[in-house]
Amino acid sequence: MKCPFCLYGDTNVLESRLATSSDSVRRRRACDRCKKRFTTYERVELNELMVVKKDGRREPFSREKLFSGIQKACQKRPVKTDKINQAVDKIESILLRSGKDEVKSKYVGELVMEHLKALDVVAYVRFASVYRRFHDASQFAQEVKNLKSSPRALKTRPLEVV
Repeated sequence: MKCPFCLYGDTNVLESRLATSSDSVRRRRACDRCKKRFTTYERVELNELMVVKKDGRREPFSREKLFSGIQKACQKRPVKTDKINQAVDKIESILLRSGKDEVKSKYVGELVMEHLKALDVVAYVRFASVYRRFHDASQFAQEVKNLKSSPRALKTRPLEVV
């Protein structure tokens, strides 16, 4: 593993343990040259999961793209990066456990909305407005009304693959 600071090729593993999601190994490393420390994560790589877009295009599933979308929805909200990472871990785990080689982007979007609803309702409405392509304020109002009328919706658990 190359050091991200000085790009030296030899680093030592100081500590290894299961990450909080239990589907990866967290390793603390130290560079032999500059002595700086950093963390890496090791995950099992299964068959490449493809996401089928609305127009039929297929693209590889991107954990980074998923994180970025959730992060944008949570911008300037009191949601910690750890919570976003946990949501991404859960969504990725659900998709991989499905055993499918392809998933529809609509399913991924629905998973994201369910997890955002549990994290922060404002982030949920932000994401929903883009994902569902709200055209005017009445659609925002309707979504907020739906959230208010269903107090259980605010306490729903994220979707699971059965």
